[in-house]
Amino acid sequence: MTWTSQPRAAVQARPTAPTAVLDVVVPVYNEETDLGPCVRRLHAHLSTHFPYPFRITVADNASADGTLAVAETLAAELPGVSVLHLDAKGRGRALRAAWSASPAPVLAYLDVDLSTDLAALLPLVAPLISGHSDLAIGTRLARTSRVVRGAKREVISRGYNLLLRGTLAARFSDAQCGFKAIRADVAARLLPLVQDTGWFFDTELLVLAQRAGLRIHEVPVDWVDDPDSRVDIVATALADLRGIGRLGRALVTGALPLAELREQLGRAPLHQPPAQVPVGLPRQLVRFAAVGVASTLAYLLLFVLARGPLGAQPANLLALLLTAVANTAANRRLTFGVTGRHHAGRHHLQGLLAFALGLALTSGSLAILHTATAAPPRTLELAVLVAANLAATVLRFILLRLAMHHRRP
Repeated sequence: MTWTSQPRAAVQARPTAPTAVLDVVVPVYNEETDLGPCVRRLHAHLSTHFPYPFRITVADNASADGTLAVAETLAAELPGVSVLHLDAKGRGRALRAAWSASPAPVLAYLDVDLSTDLAALLPLVAPLISGHSDLAIGTRLARTSRVVRGAKREVISRGYNLLLRGTLAARFSDAQCGFKAIRADVAARLLPLVQDTGWFFDTELLVLAQRAGLRIHEVPVDWVDDPDSRVDIVATALADLRGIGRLGRALVTGALPLAELREQLGRAPLHQPPAQVPVGLPRQLVRFAAVGVASTLAYLLLFVLARGPLGAQPANLLALLLTAVANTAANRRLTFGVTGRHHAGRHHLQGLLAFALGLALTSGSLAILHTATAAPPRTLELAVLVAANLAATVLRFILLRLAMHHRRP
């Protein structure tokens, strides 16, 4: 959906203002070797190319080597560099603590390996400073991005982002690039809702922002893989999958206050959406699936009971007809929220149309099975019917949703 900008205050600051406009957080764990070159290079770049006051925060989360000592030396040496020490590990935990404590109106972070070209930093934060956007991410998957990395990491990265699109309906292109920024007022509302303290932190934050109607700005970046990366890919992938499952459940059950966030932070639509725009699709799918499971069990029970005295095809017809009527009534009330007698006859008529399609699929499947095998085992009959019913269920949902979808008040 296309959104229009509500008035948002741009960051007001002159180049000589004492308060930092941008706070760049560098989360680190056991990085005593790379930390010094990273911060010095970042500080030099910002001093030369960034037209606003800035600060750099080194967020040391429970390093066991000399990282903290190096960070404190840098803070004493370079103006605008500060150190935050945490006693527990987790990149998400470090970012939450550093961003929550920062007085800057625009917050960013980048990985200590500086895989992303720093030339993208000003384009990343400029829309946030102006008030045009709410979050910004560097993307390695844009056509104009230039990326140097191995095939394994390329496949994993693209596969993960495709998984996010399929499971959480993510519309941003690159969830894992360690190069992101957010407005402080937006962070103050979103961070308390982000549960992850590790690598899934970025994804969870972005999904919440998208669902709240916030504008996410994407910047194509030049990115060179760090061959010394110590990220445990398997452990991180498993944690990400658990995070996707947890966040998906929260979105389906309505456990997150997305309506309040959208009202307070989101952008109003350009115009009223047409009546055909899907409303509450994830919940409808869950409820339709629950009704479908109950209907399928009832159908199989009726088929088994009627199979002996009536034969396969009449038993299939009877079981399918009875469960189709009950299924339409249940979906009308529970899935699509339609009550009363208004259009009830039309809805059941369209339900019977879906029944006819299901009958054609199941009867055709039985006919093909009995043509191929004169006396198929009962278990094989049931397996074929279940497969045919699954195909019929997809068609049924589409037809019923077209028939019963209505405007919400």
